[in-house]
Amino acid sequence: MSSAAAAQPRDIEETVSTFTSDLRRLRDEIGKMIVGQDPIVEGVLMCLLGGGHALLEGVPGLGKTMLVRTLAECMHANFSRIQFTPDLMPADIVGTNVIVEDHGGKRFEFQRGPIFANIVLADEVNRATPKTQSALLEAMSEGSVTVAKQTYSLEKPFFVLATQNPLEMEGTYPLPEAQLDRFFMKLVVEFPTGDELHTILDRTTTDEVPQPQPVIDKPRVMLMRDLVRKVPLARTIQDYAVRVLQATHPDTQHATPMSKKYLRYGASPRGLQAMILAAKIRSLLQGRYAVAIDDIRAVAPPTLRHRLILNFEGEAEGIDADAIVSEVLKDTREA
Repeated sequence: MSSAAAAQPRDIEETVSTFTSDLRRLRDEIGKMIVGQDPIVEGVLMCLLGGGHALLEGVPGLGKTMLVRTLAECMHANFSRIQFTPDLMPADIVGTNVIVEDHGGKRFEFQRGPIFANIVLADEVNRATPKTQSALLEAMSEGSVTVAKQTYSLEKPFFVLATQNPLEMEGTYPLPEAQLDRFFMKLVVEFPTGDELHTILDRTTTDEVPQPQPVIDKPRVMLMRDLVRKVPLARTIQDYAVRVLQATHPDTQHATPMSKKYLRYGASPRGLQAMILAAKIRSLLQGRYAVAIDDIRAVAPPTLRHRLILNFEGEAEGIDADAIVSEVLKDTREA
């Protein structure tokens, strides 16, 4: 074996080790402020490194806003917070042209909105009207915004983390399907346990409040994103992921009984892309440079749950999308 060939596996091993170390340091630093919620923190980091965006659902007061602010501080990134309300307008998000006086004349000048940041918190996104929600579509999909026929690029990395209240709460508007599909994952924030509540009190009601420190920079995040896409994926694993996606479509031969009975539409190809990228990140986080079936199974619920469109019967019976995904994973064979 040549020395170059022998060096290549060692280079890969060192690269994966560095990636895993950086990701764990970032996760641990966030953990200084966020008690418990390890799956949520890990999911948010998967969205960031997968080049996607995250949707967090949970009742107010569970630390969703704190999580986003802490992530920005740990990355030393520009942070912007948009509080979505029923009277919020699209121009309040992307910006608008204003008239300014210049050397005795007047001209239009574009005033950038809060969307121009590395990390954008769209707080309680489903409290705004669909018209305002749609202002995020181009930014999340294309990494740019267009105002008065002029397109402005957003600085990379660009990451939107939106929070939403459960739809049964008063004053909420359901997110359109096209908007939901732009999110890499939907993460459900659970209420803390008793022990976690004690820890939260110890950290927040004393004079020793922890302060997160920057542990990673923006160029490093972009390099980590590049590495994610280089992780090899065996054809058999890819075929399994494809069949999982197809099983969510009621009109395919792979559809499960619950898919046929309760779904109007299954997950989109974006869901498949998110599932694969998230599985690659999970494999790297565990120190592996190859995706396994278990990686696909672990990331399928958060990458697919918000992309399943229930039919009338599913909505009437209050079917949980996670139950459908669980049946899909149970019924889909590995080969």
